[in-house]
Amino acid sequence: MTVSFSDCANAIRALSMDAVEAANSGHPGMPMGMADVATVLFQRYLKFDPAAPKWVDRDRFVLSAGHGSMLIYSLLHLTGYARPTLDDIRRFRQVGSPCAGHPENFELAGVEATTGPLGQGLAMAVGMAIAERHLNGVFGDDLVDHRTWVIAGDGCLMEGINHEAIGLAGHLKLDRLIVLWDDNKITIDGSVSLSSSEDIPARYAATGWHVVECDGHDEFDIVSAIEEAISDDRPSLIRCRTIIGKGAPNKQGTSKVHGAALGKDEVAAARETLGWHHPAFEIPGDIREAWLAAGKRGAKPHAEWQARLDAHPDRLGWNRRGEVPADLLKPYVEQLLANPQKVATRKASEMALEEINTLLPETIGGSADLTGSNNTLTKQLVALTAGTYEGRYLYYGIREFGMAAAMNGMALHGGVIPYGGTFLVFSDYARGAIRLSALQQARVVYVMTHDSIGLGEDGPTHQPIEHLMSLRMIPNLHVYRPCDTVETAECWELALSRSDGPALLALSRQNLPQLRTEAAENRCARGGYALFEAEAPRKVVLIATGSEVEVAVSVRAALEAQGIGADVVSMPSFEHFETQDAQYKRDILPHDALKVSIEAGATFGWERYTGSDGLRFGVDVFGASGPYLGLYEHYGLTAGNIVPRIIARLNGEQA
Repeated sequence: MTVSFSDCANAIRALSMDAVEAANSGHPGMPMGMADVATVLFQRYLKFDPAAPKWVDRDRFVLSAGHGSMLIYSLLHLTGYARPTLDDIRRFRQVGSPCAGHPENFELAGVEATTGPLGQGLAMAVGMAIAERHLNGVFGDDLVDHRTWVIAGDGCLMEGINHEAIGLAGHLKLDRLIVLWDDNKITIDGSVSLSSSEDIPARYAATGWHVVECDGHDEFDIVSAIEEAISDDRPSLIRCRTIIGKGAPNKQGTSKVHGAALGKDEVAAARETLGWHHPAFEIPGDIREAWLAAGKRGAKPHAEWQARLDAHPDRLGWNRRGEVPADLLKPYVEQLLANPQKVATRKASEMALEEINTLLPETIGGSADLTGSNNTLTKQLVALTAGTYEGRYLYYGIREFGMAAAMNGMALHGGVIPYGGTFLVFSDYARGAIRLSALQQARVVYVMTHDSIGLGEDGPTHQPIEHLMSLRMIPNLHVYRPCDTVETAECWELALSRSDGPALLALSRQNLPQLRTEAAENRCARGGYALFEAEAPRKVVLIATGSEVEVAVSVRAALEAQGIGADVVSMPSFEHFETQDAQYKRDILPHDALKVSIEAGATFGWERYTGSDGLRFGVDVFGASGPYLGLYEHYGLTAGNIVPRIIARLNGEQA
């Protein structure tokens, strides 16, 4: 019996509505509406090999409209990936099933990115397309020659990040990027017309994209549109006119199929409408074989690619990409110890990057229009542009969110290690993508400068106060705030050597003295360590980060002069400190000493180290405009203010 195109597409519809119905939770409408488009893509165009899901030269497929997750789960199952199994799909949205409510890259091979927050999938795809073009520029067509495909919904195109992402993609002429827009004209609230009347194709065209449209339920019209997109030398938006919930006779085309199960009666009616006379979760053998055959298409191109890699003159360079020696910067740190320097940690970061970018050709730097302030451009790097994809520096423009999402996409693509800069206060603009960096374990390094009131005259709009603590709250994000050149190098080394998540470096504008004079090991790896120990009997432990370690050293000197012993603990990373054993933490923060924190930011959260009876010096208001030394005096972050309060507390007085 011949298997028709509709049979294959209806297999997606059936699995999707059955899984959502079994869970009584989910979004059946998008998978049912985009089943025809997805069938054309996966059976005719997408280059992939389910037997080798991590094949480097595979096409990347990103389901930006991640609420329609059953679309990708159905496709992975039907084309022969090891998982999800049919049992996994039966347990859709249940604890322990890899078929989570939204696709998660660490749960299933074949899911390239964790999506769901709308717009970010498309923006990450821009990063994947950048990585593909860059690696093609370095290694040529023999090793890198693939496309990035996206299925995006109306919400993805409405979110503000979409504007940032498509502007960057159009500017860079990323012709291997093709977005399939599910134009079903429905959002959760109802018709798109309730909230939007913009001309989306015109917007894309204005940013340098090629735009074409098709009937999203006509196999041959879809093929024609894809062929046109492939032949164009710009990124492409394919407007697929679809009916949400296609096949559900009483609910299709309405918001009722957007975020809820169809219901038993509508599922039965859909089976009749679609001519799908099979029990729930059952895929007939001939249809299954047709889909498995589509999944096997990639075996031959994969084998041919492997042969080219085996014969490639730079295969060793290709294979070592991403491998970062743990002691990468040890010789550089030894130079710093021999020649101490007083510089801002943003400058110390630039100095470390001069070494890093020489040793690691896979780094790609950038900044959101703050290159001269973030110090992210080093002498070795040339711009990555539409004419020089082999370049290693991206001018992202004023697009913090788009930059962060693109870096996620680059990291997930592999073969490159992206880092990008902005001011720490603008981490708020990028926070959604920073959170996804951590969630999907992407190796991204955020270079966040102007990290406190120490930036001075720009005032409270630019002075980060709550940001350090709020960023430390994000699981799997390593936040580093180094105090000098040595710590900055050590933090960079830690950030780069980590392959299972992002790092964020918070760096100063103002110059700081080099306090470290020895480095038998990477001491920042401990998270917190005794930089200076008490000479008089210890009564106080001063805990500080970044620029305030210098303040803590001054406080210690004043206390020691009065016979009060004080340790100075530099704590560049809460996350690393929390991984140390209990005895080490007790040694660094002993119970019999008054613990005092000093950080030019919110004091909230420091209680975990000072205890409720300790002292916390910081800034719990929005800052002010003025020279930074005056601001430190104004907010009491000086030895002259801190020492009397410590002595008062030691004497049992209210500090």
